[in-house]
Amino acid sequence: MTTPEQRRRSITELVTKHGSLSVEELATRLDVSESTIRRDLRDLADRNLVERTHGGVAPMTNVGIERSFNRRLIQHLERKQAIADRAAEEISEGHVVYFDAGTTTMQVAKMVPDDDSTIAVTSSPMLVLELSKSDGTVKMTGGEYRNETKALVGPTTEDYIRNSNFDLAFIGVNGIEPDGMLSAPNESEAKIKQLVVEHSARTVVVTTTEKFDEQSFRRFGSIEDIDLLITDERVPDDYRDLFDDTELVENVFHD
Repeated sequence: MTTPEQRRRSITELVTKHGSLSVEELATRLDVSESTIRRDLRDLADRNLVERTHGGVAPMTNVGIERSFNRRLIQHLERKQAIADRAAEEISEGHVVYFDAGTTTMQVAKMVPDDDSTIAVTSSPMLVLELSKSDGTVKMTGGEYRNETKALVGPTTEDYIRNSNFDLAFIGVNGIEPDGMLSAPNESEAKIKQLVVEHSARTVVVTTTEKFDEQSFRRFGSIEDIDLLITDERVPDDYRDLFDDTELVENVFHD
């Protein structure tokens, strides 16, 4: 039997995948009463995770609008955890590792091995809380707090990264375009991602396949700039030619 939170997570994922859905359609898909669905939708709308419509619900997203952090936190959680489990294998003893702000990178932070020789760096106060549970050193970039993504941005953050060298960086994306460009919905955060890629010996993008064929406001790099992409399913066929090196991409739910 599913819990209310599991059911609401399912609603968010269905709406993200299919777009607008009616109360009746959701009740049928989840095998619950329409009154239960209405209560769930009120809760999700109050948290800005979905948008109520006449008789149903719609996703809250477009190129210029960022999905709320809380909404992204519960979406595809099991898949993000599987991605994180594989990503953590990239961390070696003595590494200086940068963790981008984001909900998938948060799951990676939870998987960091207990190694007191590791130095973890992040621009996310929320990730600091997870990283501090391991035995390694944790450093935060400093900067101006951005509530939409719970991240630090701005000149202070940028200067910190410019004066740093990372053995490894885990980066999240909001969009992977057909030409291989990577994008984010905010200029400040796109700049941070760009600088991290430039100052990292090895860059790993961690993302679910829903980000393919998405386009966000600001580009910060391309597939050519990264060393590995870890995702949940097979990369869409239209994108396979972007990955000439078969070692560049891994899916954790194998075909």
